[in-house]
Amino acid sequence: MMQRHTLLTTGCISLTLMLGATACGGGTVNTGDEGKALNGQTVTVAGVWSGSEQKNFQKVLDAFTQTTGAKTRFVSTGDNVSTVVGSKIEGGDAPDVVLVPQVGVLQQFAKRGWLEPLSKTAAKSVDSDYATVWKTYGSVDNTLYGLYFKAAHKSTVWYSPDALTQAGVKPPKTYDQMLKTGQTVSDSGLAPFSVAGQDGWTLTDWFENIYLSQAGAENYDALATHRIKWTDETVVRALTTLSKLFKNEQLIAGGQKGALNTDFPSSVEQVFGPKPAAAMVYEGDFVAGVAKDQFDRTIGKDANFFPFPAVDGGPAPVVSGGDAAVVLKDSKHQKAAMSLVEYLATPEAAAVWAKEGGFLSPNEKLDLSTYGDDVTRATAKSLVDAGESVRFDMSDQAPAAFGGTKGVGEWKLLQDFLRNPTDPKATAARIEAAAAKAYQD
Repeated sequence: MMQRHTLLTTGCISLTLMLGATACGGGTVNTGDEGKALNGQTVTVAGVWSGSEQKNFQKVLDAFTQTTGAKTRFVSTGDNVSTVVGSKIEGGDAPDVVLVPQVGVLQQFAKRGWLEPLSKTAAKSVDSDYATVWKTYGSVDNTLYGLYFKAAHKSTVWYSPDALTQAGVKPPKTYDQMLKTGQTVSDSGLAPFSVAGQDGWTLTDWFENIYLSQAGAENYDALATHRIKWTDETVVRALTTLSKLFKNEQLIAGGQKGALNTDFPSSVEQVFGPKPAAAMVYEGDFVAGVAKDQFDRTIGKDANFFPFPAVDGGPAPVVSGGDAAVVLKDSKHQKAAMSLVEYLATPEAAAVWAKEGGFLSPNEKLDLSTYGDDVTRATAKSLVDAGESVRFDMSDQAPAAFGGTKGVGEWKLLQDFLRNPTDPKATAARIEAAAAKAYQD
């Protein structure tokens, strides 16, 4: 899919009709009181973001307020979005808009009757400006409920250029080469990989990249929807491949125990913080935002990435994730809530965060020059150019009880596998038992 570098003119027209007036150069303008049709309304927005991500998203919300007059209030849910939002609905304190990070949770919300279908304006933007795969992941039973505002490229391995240079190695092209590169780095006196084993979701991402490359897209899609079982030989093979890393304590900062006590922010700190303990950290493009904002690293100079390498001769994987904006039926400010989602569908909204870093947009009409550095531009182009070959994070497509809840399901079982990676077949059986129960419930 070719990237188009022209800002969306039709989106600007539709947003102008909806809100009054906008700037079509990547930002909004203050239109005066006559253009602020939503004065007096407050939109409560719930999402997983905290720290620098929440701060940057607030700038997007502030741009919406500047244009429409509607105030916003952001509520951070933590990882358990389903539980938090469900309890708020039951308590009569439902947010208006939720940024849902998991396809499985979006489907769960829709099937419970919690979601309002997106407006024709939002749907038109999705049809014209996004690869079809994003509409598919935002829809349930052919009804569009979710607008993917922020995407993640989860097939990136981030590294310290100085660390690799000192070890005399270059970014690898294959998974086996990556492990050999890691051994060379270890021999130079620095742990090669920081693994955020305290956060189970990072371990699912490791598995998914290996599985997509090794087993192929058809098997990936089947496993994601539980049309094949986790006891399938392709799963056992992928777990065996992953165990080559997990069982070699020379390759992991702090060994298995250290990894299990390392959360995601700490894993980035181990590579890019003031006292480096590792040379590389696998995770999505959002690693760059943490390295830049928390540790003042210059992306492209102090921090760079290589694509997650191909496994056993398969294609290099492109696994993505994303946060979909949905409007709850119980919203007390339906008009303002839907207007916010319509705004988030425009390249102007995406540009606000893109300039700050730590952000990718699946919107093809966002000009790549908006991103603040060449590395982020390359990551964004890779994601958009992948088009329909992108595969959404597998655990995010599963029921939340299996693929999206701390301390249970796949997250916990892969943590157990990191703790003891000696029996991939037994681990596959335990994961299958958890999956079968979750898909039945």
